[in-house]
Amino acid sequence: MVYLEQEDEYRWRIPARGNMRVPGRIYASEAMVQDIKKDNAPKQVENVAHLPGILKASIAMPDVHWGYGFPIGGVAAFDADEGVLSPGGVGYDINCGVRLMRSNLDKADVIDRLEDLSLALFDAIPSGVGRGNKKRSLSDRDLEGVLNDGANWAIGAGYGRRADAEVIEEGGAFAGADPSRVSKRAKERGKPQLGSLGSGNHFCELGYVAEVYDEEAARAFGLEKDKVTVMIHSGSRGLGYQVCDDALRMMMKASKKLGITLPDRQLAAAPLNSEEAQKYFAAMACAINYAFANRQVMTHEVRQTMGKFFGEDDVRLGFDLVYDVCHNIAKWEEHEIDGVMKRVCVHRKGATRAFGPGHAKVPARYRDVGQPVLVPGDMGRYSFVLKGTEKAMQETFGSSCHGAGRQLSRAAAKRAAQGRPIFEELIEKGVYVRSEKRSTVAEEIPEAYKDVQNVVDVMEGSGIAPKVVKLVPLAVVKG
Repeated sequence: MVYLEQEDEYRWRIPARGNMRVPGRIYASEAMVQDIKKDNAPKQVENVAHLPGILKASIAMPDVHWGYGFPIGGVAAFDADEGVLSPGGVGYDINCGVRLMRSNLDKADVIDRLEDLSLALFDAIPSGVGRGNKKRSLSDRDLEGVLNDGANWAIGAGYGRRADAEVIEEGGAFAGADPSRVSKRAKERGKPQLGSLGSGNHFCELGYVAEVYDEEAARAFGLEKDKVTVMIHSGSRGLGYQVCDDALRMMMKASKKLGITLPDRQLAAAPLNSEEAQKYFAAMACAINYAFANRQVMTHEVRQTMGKFFGEDDVRLGFDLVYDVCHNIAKWEEHEIDGVMKRVCVHRKGATRAFGPGHAKVPARYRDVGQPVLVPGDMGRYSFVLKGTEKAMQETFGSSCHGAGRQLSRAAAKRAAQGRPIFEELIEKGVYVRSEKRSTVAEEIPEAYKDVQNVVDVMEGSGIAPKVVKLVPLAVVKG
């Protein structure tokens, strides 16, 4: 059992004990903590606190649940000289992330055409386990461009608008990529999959702005009540998975060779200045860029599909990119440690960057209000856009939650959905869902997830990331 001390309404502390180098901190309401305790996630928060060079605390967001090594919803920052890099702190789906588009369409323009619209989007965007994109398979040269330049390669190849890169985290191209560090097998898996959703909880969702909580921030983000939006959630597909798999084998050997004591072998890590860490970082950067390009190509497909469906130029329809955020990532950032700005390596696994107003990394158009934070919920309820704050910079290394967080395993969700007309249930809620397989939708039924309203209420109540707008789904293509 992991002992949790309640600090205040939304913060819970795991005191440092034994070989823990820092305490743990979990952001959650009292009701949520009871469920979190039933999972193995608090123990993983405690385990992460043992890693060399960890700073301040091992942190978990309110959507926290058990993961590989680090919990999903975990955040940890490491000292540049004494810290480590851990693939388990990034995850298998490197740069799984979310992007949001806003449009000039009103809800009334689409509400009577959702069945046809959902089919059009389903036809345009490949989805499902192992599925690739039949319209394109990358050449060796193109793949090299993707791994080096990310979304900027896609934009240069005609998949998007130049302005898109201004509102993608890291400008859509993560520095430090070296394609020579990506294995042949990873490249083979990535070539046919660019511009596809993948499986599981990945999706392309047509929705609308149902509520506005912060008029100033919503105006800055270009989000208006009742306007149609599109959210895309996907990552680096088989390429990123293989990069992680390759790195874990290397890191396990490195941990043993270097005598790093670990409470869990899944936390395999190497010092940030080691050859092993630098090899993984360079390959991870390539996977990050692949994911940026992947979401960029799908953005282009959505715009083309909507333009064709409504018989209008997609630019006139809008579908401007609001923002694109990363989830599973490790990156160098500047943060204040004991009153001094330091360069640290921040691991965010199932967590979203949430930089506050005035930060140079926030796009200029949003700098007065803070970075958009995109938090998808389940396909039957709602999602939220939050904004980053100075409080997040002080407490969580500029991080927030990334979604609702599972509360049922995929197997349990399938059992709960057995015999139910799940597609019809969702249509009754006003949501048209398309998927290659019924089993995929069964795994993703709304009750498989925490109510994301409760999750974002913790972020708002703690001052980390207040709500800006609520988005309600209308049509969903599932991975």
